[in-house]
Amino acid sequence: METMLAVEGLGKSFKDKQIIRNISFEVKKGEIMALLGPNGAGKSTTIRNIMGIMYPDAGSITFHNSKNKEIPRNKIGYLPEERGLYKNVNVMDILLYLAELKDYPKNRAKERALEYLKKFGLEGKDKVAVEELSKGMGQKVQFIASILHEPELLILDEPFSGLDPVSQELFKEEIRSLAEGGTAILLSSHQMNLVEEMADRLFLIHRGTKVIYGTLSEVKREYANFKCTINGVNSRSLLEGLPEVERVEQNGEIAVLYLSRNVQPAVWLKNLPAELDIQELSIDRISLHEIFIDIATDKNLLKEAGEAHA
Repeated sequence: METMLAVEGLGKSFKDKQIIRNISFEVKKGEIMALLGPNGAGKSTTIRNIMGIMYPDAGSITFHNSKNKEIPRNKIGYLPEERGLYKNVNVMDILLYLAELKDYPKNRAKERALEYLKKFGLEGKDKVAVEELSKGMGQKVQFIASILHEPELLILDEPFSGLDPVSQELFKEEIRSLAEGGTAILLSSHQMNLVEEMADRLFLIHRGTKVIYGTLSEVKREYANFKCTINGVNSRSLLEGLPEVERVEQNGEIAVLYLSRNVQPAVWLKNLPAELDIQELSIDRISLHEIFIDIATDKNLLKEAGEAHA
């Protein structure tokens, strides 16, 4: 796939504190790339450097193989984490104004704005002042503003924050549709379940440096060990004594067994002892949420592995 955004060796410091160091990743046409990390990891600094809100001390940012230092703003859509729309301006006027800043044709912008307002359940709200909208409605308007001009690269910073489940589904559907249409999407979110559901690749940073970079399947295969959940009346000592079990989390009759890295699930299941009480059993790899928590809290409960963890 064609590379739309290439970040190479990015570094940024404030006074004597280095916020990000040697950050490198790509966002390709038609993919959803997740930029992840705990608070203070350097995600916002990275995004602000890409957007030209601030400039890096080291490294380069290239858009679509362009030789220019400045990324063309009319080719990028940006939904910031800190929402901000002119409150006393009506919805249509603010959308057309923001589209005009991107040199997008007014007639086409109005046509698309009406389509999106209808799609997001805001039909008839085009003449309503932004300040009269609910928080969720305002977020929908800002999302529409970020995609109205048909950007080639879309940067979404916490797009699902504060949305109800129905609105989350609408956003997810639209983000997927945009990616399928060729838009390169850089998605930053703390909602790991949504990231795991949507992202093609992910880049996770902690304390300003790369921790994980790869496709979701690569990360799962290289980093996420298997876990087995058993519902039954079993003693902790029995569970901890099972082969290839590295640790056990038990809550009543529900036990989660975290297995060693090289375990073969089919073989392991065949060798479970007959005295084990199993009412229900499931086995899968640990979730992206669990990987994130492990890294963010420095628990080091998981095993480092290959290029996915560096």
